[in-house]
Amino acid sequence: MSDFPEPPPGANSPAGDTAPSDQQPPKRRLGRLALMVSLPIALLIAGFIYWQSLQGKISTDNAYVKQDMVAVSAEVGGRIVEVMTKEGDTVEAGQLLFRIDPEPYELQIQQANAAIAGAQANLTTLESDTDLTGVDISAAREDIAFAESRFERQRQLWERGFTTKADYDAAQHAVTQARESLRQAEARQREARARLSTGRAVPGVNPQIAASEAQRAKAALDLRRTEVHAPSAGRVAEADRLQVGQQVLPNLPVLTLVEEQTTYVEANFKETDLADMAVGQPAELRFDAFPDVVLKGHVSSIGAGTGSEFSVLPAQNASGNWVKVTQRVPVRIAVDDESPRPLIAGLSTEVTVFTNKGTAQGAQ
Repeated sequence: MSDFPEPPPGANSPAGDTAPSDQQPPKRRLGRLALMVSLPIALLIAGFIYWQSLQGKISTDNAYVKQDMVAVSAEVGGRIVEVMTKEGDTVEAGQLLFRIDPEPYELQIQQANAAIAGAQANLTTLESDTDLTGVDISAAREDIAFAESRFERQRQLWERGFTTKADYDAAQHAVTQARESLRQAEARQREARARLSTGRAVPGVNPQIAASEAQRAKAALDLRRTEVHAPSAGRVAEADRLQVGQQVLPNLPVLTLVEEQTTYVEANFKETDLADMAVGQPAELRFDAFPDVVLKGHVSSIGAGTGSEFSVLPAQNASGNWVKVTQRVPVRIAVDDESPRPLIAGLSTEVTVFTNKGTAQGAQ
C-alpha cells in the first residue's frame, strides 16, 4: 500500500470529460441528420407549393398597352392659316383642329358660277334658234310645191313641143333642189333639238348646266374641307407639322389622335400556353411604369395568326438548316377596371390569365 491517498475517480481525466459530455456527440449527430433530411423535404414542399401556385394560370411579360390611333390628314391641299390645338390636347369628336386657306376654293366657286351662267345663256340661244321653229321647213315645202307645179307645166309643153329641152331640165332640177332643201331644214331642226335634249343620267337638265353645277358642288365641298375636324375623341399626338404657314398635301397625315377610350393590352403568349386559354377568362394586369397599379381584365380575343405571319417579311422554313422556334400568338386583353393612372400606349405590361375557375375566383 502506498502512503499517498488514491486520487478520486476522474481526477486525472481532462477538464470537462464528465459523464454528461459522453452523451452530446449522439445528439449532434441526430441534429445534423434531422437538418439534412428536413432541408430537402422543405425544398420539395416549397417547390410543390410554388408549382401548385402556377397551376390554373398563364403569365407573360411580353405584353404592351394598345390604343386605337387615327391619322388625321387634310382632304385638300393648301397653306395652314389657323391652328386650334396643339400636342397633348384632348379633343372631342367634331372639334375644329385647323383651317386651310379657303381663298383658292372660293375662287373656284366663282368660276363654277360663271360656267353655269354661260351654260344658261347658251341654252337660251339654242331655244330661240330658228331651226327649231320649222320656218325653213315650211318654206322648203312651199318651194317644192311651186317647183313641182312649174315642172308639170314644162312637161306638158314639152310633150306638145312648145318648150325647149333646157327649160324642161331646169324645171326638173328645181324640184330636186327644193326637196333637198327640205331635207336639210329637217336635219337642222333635229340637230337643234338634240342640242336641247337631256340624257338619262340627268333627265330634264341641260348637260352643260349639269356639268357646271357639279363643278360648283365640288368647289363648295373643297371649301368645306378646308376646315379639318376631329373624326373622334382623343388626345393629339405627332403634331409637329401642325404649324401656321405649313403647306399641307392632300391625304398626308398632319397629326395623330390617340383614342384613350379604346385602351386594351396585347399580350404575346407562347403557342404552348394556348391549350387551356379561352375567350372570357379573367386576367390580371400589372404595369412596369406603375408598380402599385393592378387592374382586372379578361381575354377579349385570341389572334388568328402568329406574330411572324403578320410581319412584313414572314419567316420561311424551307431551308435545310431549319430550327424550330416557339411562336408567339397575340391575345387581346380587355381592361375591365378604370385605371387610377393614365395608361399610355406602348407601356410594358405583365399579364396573368386565370384558366382555372377556382384560381380565378380566389384571385378576385
